[in-house]
This record gives sequence, structure tokens and C-alpha cells, in this order.
Amino acid sequence: MTRATVYVVGAGLAGLSAAVTAAAKGARVTLIESAEQAGGRCRSYFDASLGHVIDNGNHLVLSGNQATEAYLRTIDAADRLTGPDHAHFAFADVTSGERWTIAPNDGWLPWWVLARSRRVPGSALGEYLAIAKLRNPGRGRRISDVIACRGPFWDKLLRPFLLAALNSEPETASADLAAAVIRETLVKGGQACRPRIASPSLDAAFVAPALAYLKARGADVRLGQRLRGIGLAEQHAARLEFADGPLALASGDRVVLATPPWVTRDLLPSVSAPDEFRSIVNGHFSIAPPAGVAPMTGVIGGTAEWIFAFDDRVSVTVSSADRLVDTDREALAQTLWRDVAAVCGLGPTLPPWQIVKERRATFAATPEQAAKRPAARTAWDNLVLAGDWTDTGLPATIEGAVRSGQRAADLVLRA
Repeated sequence: MTRATVYVVGAGLAGLSAAVTAAAKGARVTLIESAEQAGGRCRSYFDASLGHVIDNGNHLVLSGNQATEAYLRTIDAADRLTGPDHAHFAFADVTSGERWTIAPNDGWLPWWVLARSRRVPGSALGEYLAIAKLRNPGRGRRISDVIACRGPFWDKLLRPFLLAALNSEPETASADLAAAVIRETLVKGGQACRPRIASPSLDAAFVAPALAYLKARGADVRLGQRLRGIGLAEQHAARLEFADGPLALASGDRVVLATPPWVTRDLLPSVSAPDEFRSIVNGHFSIAPPAGVAPMTGVIGGTAEWIFAFDDRVSVTVSSADRLVDTDREALAQTLWRDVAAVCGLGPTLPPWQIVKERRATFAATPEQAAKRPAARTAWDNLVLAGDWTDTGLPATIEGAVRSGQRAADLVLRA
């Protein structure tokens, strides 16, 4: 008897996670990707203008991201994330010159808010009740419907944190999605909030080890093959259509469709999907940061929002960056460099740089768009969906993508 195959279409993190989960449970896996490299938006490449391998963006993981941790353990890459032993978040205000560090204690009881040296300068204890209010906000509400979006705690910690997690303006973003992030991180204390950064690159942490894991287990990895269509019977997918011809699905074969929402809608027009997106802009500068610069610094009052200091370069991330994506690249590099220079104590001369713009980085994390996210199950009994844009319960994050892939693999294997 021919052994059934799990076909995973799309080799971003959701697809890789689905393929790894299925292979780990003994399934025969075929992973198919339209691009010439795996990773999707979580990719790395050598940039000749900088002379460095860079990531397309600075994707932060927190120690409370359990699905991501399990994925990395499976592919033997748990040591590819680096970060402090305790939760510390450095901040700098480029307008006032003020600096501070947020330091949640490890345990569940948040006594750190009582210590002025650990909390936001100038904040009152009552402001921290916003975290409790956001834990269970009620469905379909905006964050501004639940808490007052003002004050030092909001301006200097909660807003930057939620902006990065949701990639949408927090005031109008979904309180449900904010609550999901908060319940899995801030509410659990510093033990769940330790920042983790891929080292030496996203590819080295999330992609290359996954491909090696799959190949070691006999998976068929096909890059540069774009899915053109899906032949559908009444209740199941019958074939996958590629440029070089159709691939007939045998009885027992399963499909995990881990493509972006706009691609999924082209392939399956009846599937609901978010149709409004937010950009992310990243700047990379080829210069070694001075000694003592924090690995990650939140920026208040500037254009840059987070600055990441690596051994040989400095990188900047700006979330919900639709206002910047059409800005001249050199002008944008100059603007971001002014913030980097101010925070890191560097001179005004712009070093070699690269700007990376992701115009449709994530779906807009509004209540309206969140309501359009589909479940993993579909109307076809041998086809499920994966992706950070599906209804994972989380915003479009690495954790959401990995979790969606694990869920999709579990569904097809149970079927």
C-alpha cells in the first residue's frame, strides 16, 4: 500500500512548523515553496552593500512563547536564541535624554511595580491596573474602549510593547489580541518576558535547522514551485496544480495550505481572510555599537522604535509603518540614524546602510480584521490552513505562526 503524504504548501514559519510537527510524528512530508528560499518573512540574506548577513526584520521572541520553544527544541536549535537571564528592557527618550530600565521580577506576583527603580519613571501605581483590565476585555472591543491610553505607563511601556506585538496602532487595535499577549507574558511575570533574539540570524535559528531536520527524516523539499490552483471535489481537495502540471492527491493524502492570506483567497475564494495590512520598516547600519550599549533598546519620541545592537551592526525596527513606506530610502536612513546616534552615542555620519520595507508585514490587528480570520479547519476534509493570519488567538507573531503550523499538523494527522 502506498503511504499517504502530508503536503505542506508554503515554507514560512507556519509551513515549516507544520512540516516539522508532521515529520516528528512519523508522517511522510512534502514541503513546497514558491520562492527560492524558505522562511517567508522570517528570512536572512547576505547584503553586499553592508558586507553582512542580515535579517529582513528584527523578530523578537519572549521566553513565554512556548510553541516557539518547542519548535526550536525539536529541530535542535534551542541555543540559537540569546538574551538575558532575567527580564530587562532598556528605554531611551530621544527628546528629553531620559533613560530607564523596566525590570519585572521573575515570579507571578508583580512586586516590581512597587520599586521605582524597576518601573516606568513618573508612573503611578494605579496606572498598572491597565494590565488587569486588559486580561479579559470582552470580545470585539478596541484597547481604547477598555483602558485610558495615556499617562507615563502607557506612553513609555505599554504602548511600545503592544505596538510591537500587534503591528497596529494600539489605541484602535483589538483588545482581545492584546489580552492574549498579556496573559502569556506580562501576567506571568518576568520568567515569561525575557527577550530572545535569533543568533546569529533568523535563518540559522528558525529555517536552516528545520530544513535539515526535515531532510534527515526523508521529507521532500521543493523550492521555486508556485501553486497555481487547487482542484476541489465536493468535500475534499483532489489535486494541486503547478506550472509543470497537476499533482493528484491519493486517498489519505492531506494538505496544509500555509500561504499568505491574499494567496489563499486566490486559491480558495470562499475562505474568509483579513484584507487590511500594516507595514514594518527596518534599517540596518554597518557599524559596531560602542561597548555597554544594550542588546535591545526601546526608543521614545523618535522615528525608530526599537534598536538592536549586534556585534557588527545596529538594526532598527519601526512597526505600523505605513506612513514611512513611501519615504525616500536615504532620507529614511538618515532619520533613523539620528535616533541610533542619539541612543548609542555615535557620531552623525551615516555609515553603510540598508532599508528593508515589508508593505504587508501583518494583518491589521483591529477587531474588524480579527473577525475575518479563518479557523484552521476548512470545508474540505483533507485540507487545513496555517499562518499567523489564521485564527490562532494571537496577533501575527512568530509564536502565532508556529502555533498555527503545529495545530494544522495535528489536525491532518488526526484525520
